[in-house]
Amino acid sequence: MTAGTLRPGRPGAERPRPARLRPARLGPGDVVKVGAVGLRTRPMRAFLSALGIAIGIAAMVAVVGVSSSSRADLDRALAALGTNLLTVTPGNTLTGGQAQLPLEAEEMVGRIGPVEEVSAVGLLDGAKVYRNGKIPKAQTNGLAAYAARTDLRAATGARLRSGVWLTAATQDFPAVVLGSSAADRLGIGHAGTDVQVLIGGKWFTVVGILEPAPLAPELDSAALVGWPAAQARLGFDGHPTTIYTRSRDASVEQVREVLGATANPEAPNEVQVSRPSDALAAKKAAGEAFTGLLLGVGAVALLVGGVGVANTMVISVLERRAEIGLRRSLGATRGQIRTQFLAESLLLSALGGLGGAAIGALVTGGYAVYQGWPIVIPAWAVLGGVAATLVIGAVAGLYPAIRASRLSPTEALAAP
Repeated sequence: MTAGTLRPGRPGAERPRPARLRPARLGPGDVVKVGAVGLRTRPMRAFLSALGIAIGIAAMVAVVGVSSSSRADLDRALAALGTNLLTVTPGNTLTGGQAQLPLEAEEMVGRIGPVEEVSAVGLLDGAKVYRNGKIPKAQTNGLAAYAARTDLRAATGARLRSGVWLTAATQDFPAVVLGSSAADRLGIGHAGTDVQVLIGGKWFTVVGILEPAPLAPELDSAALVGWPAAQARLGFDGHPTTIYTRSRDASVEQVREVLGATANPEAPNEVQVSRPSDALAAKKAAGEAFTGLLLGVGAVALLVGGVGVANTMVISVLERRAEIGLRRSLGATRGQIRTQFLAESLLLSALGGLGGAAIGALVTGGYAVYQGWPIVIPAWAVLGGVAATLVIGAVAGLYPAIRASRLSPTEALAAP
């Protein structure tokens, strides 16, 4: 043994240093288990806190889902009805009076090359519609009588709910087809030879009832009689009040530009040309604006739910100080304590988010089925809602988690 070498056990010999114990690492499964402890021990509190999150997410998913389903139904209707329908109506004269379309307007419009279908109706001003002669004259129910061409259904895309449409054989006789709202207001559920209504003091047999006409809503509250019958029995002067045209899709805008001058060459400024599908598009845009408002309400509800989660976590930290102190005494680090409470907050928010997404999807599906719409639930709404809950859970649980990690073992164990 060389000089200066110290043997163990002898005076002056170096003693081996004890190995420093490292805290056990928490795996993902362990984080979930310790995070779920607070939820299992206080289930009612956890349920009520998650409920606040669920209400906000359910509201947001349902609003987006119902709106998307409505838009899908509108798009489906437009695809079926077409967007190539243009209408021509009389405007106002220079003196402010009501203009009138020429008798030849319908024929002249039909000469436009790209126009494929033309039809018209003429308002019967003095002809009021009643269920029978005992109804007071003032109670018109907002119904109007029109002279109608036999090809009106093809031009407007209107469909029959009951009975038949006017034909070349019936347009000369006192036969009438009622719009959907007109039939409902008159209390008529089906067409038949024994069903009659009073129009302009003359009895007309109800031969048909229409379904709602999205592109021609004025027909819904109308009583439609044949053009010749209106002239012979109701004093119709033959001037059309609305002309409906169908054009080739690629030429709709070109036809729209010349319709006014073609329908009334002498006074094209007294003619109004419109595209009914534009009104539906405007309705769609208004629905999107309303959806944005409802999403804001859902976001507020979600924020309130996040405040509830934060409150629950703060109270949980105060109530579990002894548990925190015991874990710190057994070697848990501040990071592990912080991870535990942050995981608990995330689990609480995730439960609320998943539950809310499920509720919102069920509400959307039920309402869409009730309305007869296709069920459309955008994936981004569900995934975005769940992601939002996780963000809110992280923000709401951050302060309580940091506060819990800063408690010293002695301070926590000494707490009453």
